[in-house]
Amino acid sequence: MYQLPFTTVVESATSNTKKLELVVHPSVSSKFKRYLDIVGSLVGLLVLAILFIPIAIAIKIDSPGPIFFTQQRYGLQGRPFRIRKFRSMVTDAERLKSLVSNEANGLIFKNKNDFRVTKIGRFLRSTSLDELPQFWNVLVGEMSLVGTRPPTADEVMHYNQRHWQRLNVKPGLTGEWQVNGRSRVKDFEQIVDLDLQYQKKWYPLYDILLIAKTFYVIFGRIGAC
Repeated sequence: MYQLPFTTVVESATSNTKKLELVVHPSVSSKFKRYLDIVGSLVGLLVLAILFIPIAIAIKIDSPGPIFFTQQRYGLQGRPFRIRKFRSMVTDAERLKSLVSNEANGLIFKNKNDFRVTKIGRFLRSTSLDELPQFWNVLVGEMSLVGTRPPTADEVMHYNQRHWQRLNVKPGLTGEWQVNGRSRVKDFEQIVDLDLQYQKKWYPLYDILLIAKTFYVIFGRIGAC
């Protein structure tokens, strides 16, 4: 069982805040995990190629604006990278964020009835189809099929030492949070607990188990928004 290493505080290279110099988790150097990521991402990109046109048309008909939503996230050891999702909100969603109450606790933002989410966007989120473009991030090694949810800049700037330990692994398309409550988990500290639980439990075949559970959760619409 993997034990979380001692970490030290260092000055961030990208901001005036302090973050942790994280010790890489054994999963990062696992050849099996990387092979699984490559195979899984190729399958996911094939699905993306098949569904791209109908999803793109549905997004355009439902709401004017771009097909993709692009955002900078933070991954392994706090390294920034860009993700793309199928757009599930109106184009000026960030400007309207202040009008939406946060129903979650801590460094996450959730609202079950967020008016910024479009009709097709609600369907894409509940089925996780909005995540399909991120298989590219998995293929190039920025993400993994299984890991932790990649945080945004406004989240990591408030991280404490415990929170930074989440980033000992690559961010994932799925993980403990997604199969243990999904959108029903609205406490950030509980999400951190689940992320650290993954690090302690991890062994190569454990990823396959979580992927199987993810399919069950998605098709069963368990914990969906």
